[in-house]
Amino acid sequence: MGVIEKVIGAPGAVSALGQAAKGVAEVFVPSATRKMELSAEAQMAALNQLGEEFSLAPQSWFDRLVNGLNRLPRPLLAFGTLGLFVFAMFDPVSFAQRMVGLNAVPEPLWWLLGAVVAFYFGARETHYFRNRQVTEPVVAVPVAGAAAAPDANPALADWRAGGGQG
Repeated sequence: MGVIEKVIGAPGAVSALGQAAKGVAEVFVPSATRKMELSAEAQMAALNQLGEEFSLAPQSWFDRLVNGLNRLPRPLLAFGTLGLFVFAMFDPVSFAQRMVGLNAVPEPLWWLLGAVVAFYFGARETHYFRNRQVTEPVVAVPVAGAAAAPDANPALADWRAGGGQG
């Protein structure tokens, strides 16, 4: 390379030409080193995310009890509603009497119940929204030797359809 630099007369021309050739080559054939770096970054991101899930301090029996109680309202509401349908089928007269009793509840009390339920679920949603962890998307790394999708490059598909000639 020293001879070429002397003939051209520019000391950095050969290295610049080499870098340009490398850049052009990487357009057609991905860099194996860069592929390994991206794969390692994706693996580290996955491991870090998994580690964050288990980084919380251990909880006491009271914390576990309260967390369990906090998870009860939604299933109880869902199964309670289904239970009302079953109750209406087994004892329609008693069900009708209870519904007449619910009809006697004054409207402001219904508004109060709606507000309590809305604030409960709204507070839970706000808590989870504020405490969510935003993770960076993982860059998909193509597997070595994997063939590209057949329609990934329309110009190449046309060239292949034409017999691959000129």
